[in-house]
Amino acid sequence: MTMKKLLLVAAAVTALGACTPREERTATGALIGAGAGAIIGGAATGRAGGALAGAAIGGAGGAIIGNATTPDRVCYGRDEWGRSVRYAC
Repeated sequence: MTMKKLLLVAAAVTALGACTPREERTATGALIGAGAGAIIGGAATGRAGGALAGAAIGGAGGAIIGNATTPDRVCYGRDEWGRSVRYAC
């Protein structure tokens, strides 16, 4: 698979697979982590297997970090009696 095709697939997965901000941030973290892991793994070992292992480890780590660092949105509104109500957006 050429780099152009790989980037096209990554863009499609990011655009179609993520709906909420948390999912978008998780997917973006996974893509960045996989890319960085592949580069580092390939450079460290000089083999395709090292690049694949680095991509897998980096992708998993990036997804975990992206998900964990997503800020929770909280909105405020009023209920039918005029009291302030806090709810997740």
